[in-house]
Amino acid sequence: MKLIVITSGCFFDGEPEAINRLFGYGMETLHVRKPQASFEGTRRFVEQIDATFHPRTVIHDYYELTRLFHLKGIHLNRRNRNVPRPCFPPGDRELSVSRSCHSLEEVAAVSAGVDYMFLSPVFDSISKAGYKQGYTPEQLCDARDRGLVNTRVMALGGITAERIPAVRHYGFGGVAVLGALWTEAVTDGDTDELRQRFDALRTACRDDGDCPAK
Repeated sequence: MKLIVITSGCFFDGEPEAINRLFGYGMETLHVRKPQASFEGTRRFVEQIDATFHPRTVIHDYYELTRLFHLKGIHLNRRNRNVPRPCFPPGDRELSVSRSCHSLEEVAAVSAGVDYMFLSPVFDSISKAGYKQGYTPEQLCDARDRGLVNTRVMALGGITAERIPAVRHYGFGGVAVLGALWTEAVTDGDTDELRQRFDALRTACRDDGDCPAK
């Protein structure tokens, strides 16, 4: 299963350095999501990520940054619903396009136009208080059996290493994580155990053993 990391919604001290370390540990894809940040704040943040890792970095806002940095792609959301025209960047380099979905109906409607999707909230959110699980196990199993939840759909919302076996059971192609990785770093600046948290998530994604849904 794929493991996609989403940044904290706010900036915190030492965040770019922590991200560079995560890439060094083997992080494959990072989504930069800073909904309250300005263009210049987002630009400075991306600039602090080692350029070697830019081809593994996706942005949720200010798509024109793909003209300044060799980024992997753009992510569509409630703030930015459509791929900009003309597409960025110029030339032959193609960008990945992903999208946030908040219902199974939305997954069905946008599936053909993107490379992959986030479906949320699959479990109660860790980073957003009150953002509760949006689907029953029965609904997710039915969506899997109908091919609606498939390898192009990533589970988001309340993802922990312990819940990843259930995500696999539901047929998702991967997970997108935020709170399970960043909460302690944001609240008290503690990044000392970042690698342990990341490794636990990555190990759970790599474990192909069967586990019943929980």
